[in-house]
Amino acid sequence: MRKQVFFFLILLVAIPARAQQSRLGAEFSGEGERLKKSCSSFNFKALGGCAQVFFLDHPLHIAVGSIAPQNGFGAGAAFVYHWTPNETWRLNWNADAVASPNGSWRTGLYMKAIRVPTRNLTVTMGTSGASGESDLAVSEAPFFNLYAQAISLNKIYYFGLGPSTTRSGRSAFGMSERIFGTNLVWPVLSKLSLSFYGEANGRFVDIRGNHGESTPSIEALYTEATAPGLTSQPGFAQFGEGLRMRPHLFSDYLRLNYFLNFQQFVAGDSTFSFRRLTVDLGHQIPLYKRTRSFLPKDHNGPDSCAADSTADSPCPSVVRNFEGSVNLRFFLSDSFTGTGSVVPFYFQRTLGGSDINGNNSLSAFQDYRFRAPNVMFLRESFEHSIWNWPLGIALSADQGKVALTRDDFGSRPWLHTYSAGLTLRAGGFPMVFLTFSWGSGEGTHTSASIDNSLLGGGGRPSFF
Repeated sequence: MRKQVFFFLILLVAIPARAQQSRLGAEFSGEGERLKKSCSSFNFKALGGCAQVFFLDHPLHIAVGSIAPQNGFGAGAAFVYHWTPNETWRLNWNADAVASPNGSWRTGLYMKAIRVPTRNLTVTMGTSGASGESDLAVSEAPFFNLYAQAISLNKIYYFGLGPSTTRSGRSAFGMSERIFGTNLVWPVLSKLSLSFYGEANGRFVDIRGNHGESTPSIEALYTEATAPGLTSQPGFAQFGEGLRMRPHLFSDYLRLNYFLNFQQFVAGDSTFSFRRLTVDLGHQIPLYKRTRSFLPKDHNGPDSCAADSTADSPCPSVVRNFEGSVNLRFFLSDSFTGTGSVVPFYFQRTLGGSDINGNNSLSAFQDYRFRAPNVMFLRESFEHSIWNWPLGIALSADQGKVALTRDDFGSRPWLHTYSAGLTLRAGGFPMVFLTFSWGSGEGTHTSASIDNSLLGGGGRPSFF
């Protein structure tokens, strides 16, 4: 697998030599000129512009990010290309490959197709209305993602299933997953920013032991009965249907990010087939109108950072404005199984530290601390810039619980943790985190992470 990653990186580097005088070749020439202009003088003032070319520019830049908790920071190369074949469609290609010091890696190829809605403008003669406001508004555009992604992680913790596990039950395992699929977002009601969401994926997982750590390997402590799916991992056809709503209310002082998704996991071995309902309700209350949204931009791929959907749009620069917001989130994940079926442990969501996708929850606990088919989570957070520096402070409080059955939610108390830390604000977003967390009786946890959407892009599929 490492040879495949190395070959992929060589392929990305070889692209400019093949481009010659094509449009892609011209983009490489333009990037070379920007690199020469920004990095020709070595002084502190020019450092930011030089770093932006290396880490944000297109079509080729250095890719960095946290691959997954316990697997270190990954570094590699990323390729970005835009093409507008006609007035109706805009296409965005992303490809990347990163590897970490512990031998873990991730690589992927992503294509995003954005359908640009046609607009009919009517010109009338006469005086303007009393309000002086324009009726023109930018509406959401339908888009499709097509992707192939593979990841290999050498260190994931498993403590057992349910809320009653202990730290002494910690084990380690390795996992590889290949995902091939597509998803789409299709607007249905523009006033509420309401869209239909659909997905279809093929998922192929391989579980292996971890024998290079002081922590016992998973098969030394657990069996198929206590870790369903440990000895056999069939292929899955996974489908999903849902709704997404992202309106801005009260003169943009309340931004909602609601997502409802119902998934079906159909396994080659019906013992592991299940269904899952996910409810994710996010609320951002900006303290200033110039506060930017934390959401990935729909027009960007996972390695893109363009400010808008035009091909030559630059990445947003590091802002020096006061920005801040209060954020509230409710998350619920419920699983449904038929008679004799179970949810494989590697597809069960986790709370504690960060999950396999890099999402934080109950941050004072160890990564992957609690795992179960059913998860409920609440977070209240505050983030604000520090003066006019590209730094911010972050405060948060988490409450969560996991349950082997949905009825167990009511009988279990909430776990609580609190966090405080600093953020590095890349392009106005708090994307690099250094936090200290405490609470709920298992000590403290200090963590440093680089958000996987460092560039403000989206389109990378979830690992469960």
